[in-house]
Amino acid sequence: MISLRTASTAMYIAAATLLTLLLLVPQVRMYRDDLPRTDVVAQLRFIRAELDSGSAEEMQRMFPEGYVFSYVLYGLTWTDIARGDPAYRDEALREARWALRHVDSPTGRAVFDARLRPAYGVFYVGWSSRLRGAVVELAGTNAPETARFTADCEALAAAFDTDGPFLSAYPGQAWPVDNVVAMAALRSHDRIVGSRFDAVVTRWLTSARTRLDPATGLLPHMAAPTPEGARGSSQSIIQRFLPEIDAAWATQQYSVFRRLFVDTPLGLPGVREYPRGRDGAGDVDSGPLLLGISASATVVGIGAARANGDRSLSGPLTGLGESLGMPVTLGDSKRYAFGVLPIGDTFLAWSFAAPQAGSTTTFATVAPWWWRLPWHALTLMVVALLWFPVIRGLLRRARAKRPPATAVSPPAATP
Repeated sequence: MISLRTASTAMYIAAATLLTLLLLVPQVRMYRDDLPRTDVVAQLRFIRAELDSGSAEEMQRMFPEGYVFSYVLYGLTWTDIARGDPAYRDEALREARWALRHVDSPTGRAVFDARLRPAYGVFYVGWSSRLRGAVVELAGTNAPETARFTADCEALAAAFDTDGPFLSAYPGQAWPVDNVVAMAALRSHDRIVGSRFDAVVTRWLTSARTRLDPATGLLPHMAAPTPEGARGSSQSIIQRFLPEIDAAWATQQYSVFRRLFVDTPLGLPGVREYPRGRDGAGDVDSGPLLLGISASATVVGIGAARANGDRSLSGPLTGLGESLGMPVTLGDSKRYAFGVLPIGDTFLAWSFAAPQAGSTTTFATVAPWWWRLPWHALTLMVVALLWFPVIRGLLRRARAKRPPATAVSPPAATP
């Protein structure tokens, strides 16, 4: 019969083995500086199941754009996947159209104001147009979405010429990042359907450059009602789309963003919510801050780095996401942080799927080659402490089983 002590030891060893795997696997995942499309598709399978279960409605209760972001980023991720691998075209087109139907619905428009210019505001029209344009690009210009895509872009252009450069997303509230997305939609129209909005974009660029954050030289976080300087949560999205609008200006802006917002507290790379030398509190945009680092800005920063050809940043951030995100693959679906926050999985998938741009710029190394080593050492120390009782017990048993030394009698004295 197994003794209580033996059973306790077996349970401890089983728990120690499981914890050791949980500690060591993330250390290996730190070296994954890029992900295959199959991994991102597995993420999309999980996200689709969550959307079917009402995750978009749940995210809407957490922040005002939760519903639209949940669907629009899901659709954009599929279109980016298909742009890189035409084998996914049919599935991507089907899923992106499904996402677009949800965005283009009474529920999708519910929190936005139809009295704005354009109707429902620049956030809604900008993001929905960017997704609709991606659908048209996959389906061809004879797609049924083309007419609406052109009409919405014309509405954006008219509003920018009247009220630009920073249109409102809600009455009296304007964020430059939403306007950057809208400009990217206009550029995509000219690239996909035909040149029509180049003059509008040029005027916007000229005007936007006069409204930069004086402290950083970057586009500000908020334009109205109260101007607020550049912040990482919006800059990461801005830097993702600027290369589509003006490549030369994007290169200049990205270099400033990288210098002021990319940091390595405790040796781990990340994106700050506030520029170096400035502190602030986290909010619904940034999420909780850890040593000034915003998880949301860091996640979206992966896509921004890829869009700017910055492998020296996208690689470490990808490895960090694979390590700290604790991804779990079950069947054909993959989730991070046990899938407790599907919108986080959605932003990650969108970032991982961003096309990797080429670049003539030589970027400075974000973190030294040995940045992972202290974390490996710390993990090995924890593992050693975890197994110390087991090893000590084995050594004690080995000593207990060792036969006692036989005493040797001294030789008899010689008479």
